[in-house]
Amino acid sequence: MPNDETESDRLELIHHLMTLLQSGKLHLAPIGDNPGRVLDIGTGTGRWAIEMGDMYPSADVLGIDLSPIQPLTVPSNVRFQIDDVESPWVYSNPFDYIHCRYMAGAIGNWPALAKQTFHSLKPGGWVEFQDWDHNIYADDGTLSDEHTLRKWNVELLKAFSGMGREGCPGPKLQTWVQDAGFKNITHEIFKAPVGPWPKDKRYKEIGMANLCNLLEGLEAVTLAPFTRALGWTADEVQVLLAGVKKDVKNPRIHSQINYHIVYAQKPLSE
Repeated sequence: MPNDETESDRLELIHHLMTLLQSGKLHLAPIGDNPGRVLDIGTGTGRWAIEMGDMYPSADVLGIDLSPIQPLTVPSNVRFQIDDVESPWVYSNPFDYIHCRYMAGAIGNWPALAKQTFHSLKPGGWVEFQDWDHNIYADDGTLSDEHTLRKWNVELLKAFSGMGREGCPGPKLQTWVQDAGFKNITHEIFKAPVGPWPKDKRYKEIGMANLCNLLEGLEAVTLAPFTRALGWTADEVQVLLAGVKKDVKNPRIHSQINYHIVYAQKPLSE
């Protein structure tokens, strides 16, 4: 994705969407009232890390990301560092809680990342992975394989795979965490509508946030994978995206995606 003001705004929207899905919560892992060292992987604009620092004065929150787009004015217990999460970790002290959210398409080796979080936690510490299953579907059959939205979705996931990236990490998180050695694993799945088609007020708000996120990032997330991995031209991509936009704005198509949250504990003794 581009590193610009538009992308920063989209990341703020994503934070809003993900807290809506969790009924306003920043996390589901039972980290207690006074967590210590907290690591936020792929912190983006740093919004989650900042709100965690405000909520937990006891916490020492470190947010890491490849892009230096975080604000300079932050709570005294929050700091940011430019780092590649897939490079060797060199943190001097273990963490009490590690948080990793929305890294679909960004990680080359998920099992290795899960193992690294295990080794970097204190015994008894918690890890929490939150990510999407980007397979778009409709429970009521209003979205079919003939819709441009589904055709785009299938091709995008194919492109991610061709680039060595996992576009749907959500359903696999539990297996990766379990294989890394974690115990007390909880896996929760949240349905996220695409568009304000639900009648329920909360889900209508979630759907609108999800739609805005998709529309704002649609061209940026599509252009490089399609042209580099699938051999499409830029003009062919734009024609396809026009159809995608039409489908996601169609209130008769009740599309949605699933958001997976997995949290687990490192055993007190190995």
